[in-house]
Amino acid sequence: MKLHTTADVKRDALAGKTIAVLGYGSQGRAHANNLRDSGYEVIIGARPGGPTAKTAAAAGFEVLSFEDAAERAQVVCLLVPDMAQPGLYRKIADKLQAGDTLFFAHGFNIHYGAITPPEDVDVIMVAPKSPGDLVRREFQQGRGVPCLRAVYQDASGEAWERALSYAHGLGGTHAGVLDTTFAEETETDLFGEQAVLCGGAAQLVMHGFDTLVEAGYQPEAAYFECLHELKLIVDLLYEGGLDKMYEFISDTAAYGDLVSGPRILDESVKARMKDVLSDIQDGTFAKRWMDEHASGSGGFKALMAQRCEHPIEDTGRKLRDRMSWIAGKDDAGEAAGDDKTLAA
Repeated sequence: MKLHTTADVKRDALAGKTIAVLGYGSQGRAHANNLRDSGYEVIIGARPGGPTAKTAAAAGFEVLSFEDAAERAQVVCLLVPDMAQPGLYRKIADKLQAGDTLFFAHGFNIHYGAITPPEDVDVIMVAPKSPGDLVRREFQQGRGVPCLRAVYQDASGEAWERALSYAHGLGGTHAGVLDTTFAEETETDLFGEQAVLCGGAAQLVMHGFDTLVEAGYQPEAAYFECLHELKLIVDLLYEGGLDKMYEFISDTAAYGDLVSGPRILDESVKARMKDVLSDIQDGTFAKRWMDEHASGSGGFKALMAQRCEHPIEDTGRKLRDRMSWIAGKDDAGEAAGDDKTLAA
């Protein structure tokens, strides 16, 4: 494994180039501010008059329409949500010039063929492995978060160097930059979200809550055990892996983990995980999601409404109102800005 660090940045391959960040949501905001603080000329492309355009202007950025920003820049960064990117790309495609760089922070649309760039531009990706807010905060502390680097198209012969310079500008070389491909980043990212981080974790939490409540226990007690304390365990895993978790939990908890964990998540779960991965690899999931978005996202909205009506949500809201130490409850929604609803 080779992790690229600051010592590997031999030259600034983006020197003198104007970088257009299209979208000023969570990641766009972090990228734009970190790159500007690293000495680059950064302009913002946003919907004229929209909330994020006003936020970017208030932060001191020159804000242009998406088309004008793309025409001005030599590095064009598509940092709106995945499903908005194809429509936005169609608006700015004719603004790309030979030798320009088209940048992504996630490989979805390139990997699944929703965007087909011209052959005379570099197509690169730098994917920070953290939310935008943490990308920014770590940079401000003189540090950085790990990043993935990939090149889909090297028209200039400098694409890899440009990608590393971009990662360095974000602060990523302080933590390490791992080389990957658009395919690997996309497929592992989607799998992690669906099988473990979001889909798997949320379903496990809800099933645990339901099991305790249906057995007659208080919803509040079930909430604390199945959701609230999950953060404590995740923090230990994040900081030191399984070893640290086992060091800090009780022997009773560790023994229960070892004998009961495999009963809950047995080999049949792994088999279904392989089915999920297969759908990601062959494009089944991507097509389903693209079709859902194209049809107005009615099914997605219905599923989300159903999920948010689960009793654990009502219980959690009441308990969290008493947790004064939980700060910035609305930060995530505010950071997303209006990029989430940008029309494709």
